[in-house]
Amino acid sequence: MTDEFEIYRDSVRAFLEKEFLPHQERWRQQHMPDRAAWKQAGELGILLPDLPEEYGGSGGTFAHQAIVLEKLAYAGIQFGHSLQSIVGRYILAFGTEQQKKRWLPRMASGDLVAAIGMTEPGAGSDLQGLKTTARRDGDEYVINGTKTFITNGYHAGLVCLAVRTDPAAIASRAISLIMVETEGLRGFRAGKPFEKVGMHAQDTCELFFDDVRVPAANLLGPVEGKGLTQMMSQLSYERLTVAVTAVATMESAVAETTAYVKERIAFGKPLFELQNTRFKLVECATEALVARRFIDDCISRYIAGGLDDNSIAMAKYWLTERQCRVVDECVQLHGGYGYMMEYPIARMWVDGRVQRIYAGSNEILKEMISWSL
Repeated sequence: MTDEFEIYRDSVRAFLEKEFLPHQERWRQQHMPDRAAWKQAGELGILLPDLPEEYGGSGGTFAHQAIVLEKLAYAGIQFGHSLQSIVGRYILAFGTEQQKKRWLPRMASGDLVAAIGMTEPGAGSDLQGLKTTARRDGDEYVINGTKTFITNGYHAGLVCLAVRTDPAAIASRAISLIMVETEGLRGFRAGKPFEKVGMHAQDTCELFFDDVRVPAANLLGPVEGKGLTQMMSQLSYERLTVAVTAVATMESAVAETTAYVKERIAFGKPLFELQNTRFKLVECATEALVARRFIDDCISRYIAGGLDDNSIAMAKYWLTERQCRVVDECVQLHGGYGYMMEYPIARMWVDGRVQRIYAGSNEILKEMISWSL
């Protein structure tokens, strides 16, 4: 950490506490943040913190992204900020200069909310099972299909959509990425937000495409059939963001539980004076500290360009497993209150379970890692 990072961290924390935290209960009830929240985040400069300034980003590094992710996790705020950056990276890596200038500044300002359309009702971690099609018709693509579990889907004005552009080709050459601008788009519809187990304040919904026509110029990359390679190259970034959130959640859970057991009286004395409580907390605190050292090393290596995909997969799988274990122990130490949603630890418990599923399920990641052994 440098003075610059400390100043940035303080400004993000102050913004979240003032502008986002007071609305969390209402956001949870409506199953999405207010649309205006995106503009507010854009004004502070936290939507594309690690993209170049020439395209509207803040010109920072992944360290700036990690700070935002950590502060969101510490505050218990569900907001699809990381998906905005992930889509931004797809455009930065594979888009034309015209595409970058068209979309990135509006994403950075919050005028444009972005989502990724990969998962389908019959295809999750297995991206080769995608069935949504995009048929070339002159200067347009005609898109048909359904995407599900799409974060930011309800507010999304821009969707990075994985489609089959050549149904006859093998999967590695059949999939392409097409950027879909949804405003006023005929044949496009977003379903109502899902009733999820956790992450109630983050909109997640289905997207429907019925003979949707988009310009052929919205293809991401110079030619069709590169989508699978493009997704594989950027999924590591997404997985690293998940790992950062896992560590911050562990630290938050330990802090919340330590404060609780020092105040909660049982058998005439604070719970903290019971040996089992202290021992369990020590175990959790140790795991959180080891996790912190691991993720800090990953962040440093990633910024330096020396972090390989296998190490990121290991970080995502191992840290999310530790997150769920630590938070579950902390729920147990809260007793019955740990099962009440007004307590932060209960929300950490239900919100965190999906961490082991998205961005590639942990079982899939273990299979990938095993190929290198």
